[in-house]
Amino acid sequence: MSITDSILQSKTTAFSFELLPPLKGNTIDTVYKTIDTLLEFDPKYINITTHRSEMVYHELPSGLFERVAERHRPGTVAIAGAIRNKYQIPVVPHVLCSGFTESETEYALIDLQFLGITELLLLRGDKAKHEKAFVPTGHVHATDLQKQVNAFNEGLFIDGSKMKKLGVPFSYGMACYPEKHEESPNLATDIQFAKEKVEGGASYLVTQMFFDNQKYFNFVEACRAEGITVPIIPGLKPINMVSQLNALPKIFHVDLPEVFAAELAKCTTDAEVTEVGVEWCTLQAKELKAKGVPSIHFYSMMATQSVKRVAASVY
Repeated sequence: MSITDSILQSKTTAFSFELLPPLKGNTIDTVYKTIDTLLEFDPKYINITTHRSEMVYHELPSGLFERVAERHRPGTVAIAGAIRNKYQIPVVPHVLCSGFTESETEYALIDLQFLGITELLLLRGDKAKHEKAFVPTGHVHATDLQKQVNAFNEGLFIDGSKMKKLGVPFSYGMACYPEKHEESPNLATDIQFAKEKVEGGASYLVTQMFFDNQKYFNFVEACRAEGITVPIIPGLKPINMVSQLNALPKIFHVDLPEVFAAELAKCTTDAEVTEVGVEWCTLQAKELKAKGVPSIHFYSMMATQSVKRVAASVY
């Protein structure tokens, strides 16, 4: 059953969450701990992030510095396979343009298909930390990546050669932005990009995190007016650190409602912020569920316990 079918057939608002592969040198136990914490809420799927290489400088014995690429969170494909094997829960690994060549993407698709993992989330990804603007490694846009996956589903490799035998085709979701992508000139243009993704084969859209439900409702209404009919899954993030009051708007280009920001500004510790964050996220989730959204997706990074508290109040 596809992710979309699972969501649409759910008797209530479905629950899902995203997790990060552990940093290089750590074990998969942290991943299992997160899943075990949230398992009681019957996740319909688990997203697994993918991380590009970053350029770092290593000092040589000569005193000179060597510029090399390192990935600090490898293992997305392997973790997807391990989770699927251990928990029998659908897994949705991220596949990125950013930091990956078309050939690397092709081999990732082959490996995933070998593992029987055929649900993906296709994303452009962010610029590298050392870049002032996004510099393509392979594909320029998520829709270009989408075309590669579509061609793969049809049995074509990037060099134009044909597969001897077709495997189970991939189905996939893609991202959308209720407050528009930072590089879009306006929201109307961004909605047209979302429509292009759906027309190209995306079976659902999942939003960037947002903290103002009205922006999500307005966005969905505008998408429906443009003929976008696929599920638009809201993504929520419970704030749990003092630094996130300024960091999240800067990194993810989202606004915090004035009332919410004012309450966070009163906090002096992460513990205080966590309480405000859980309360706000719970209010968001309850309203979304009351409005009949098909699913709620939680960004659980560094906030697993907060997500558990929100889910316990909502599900």
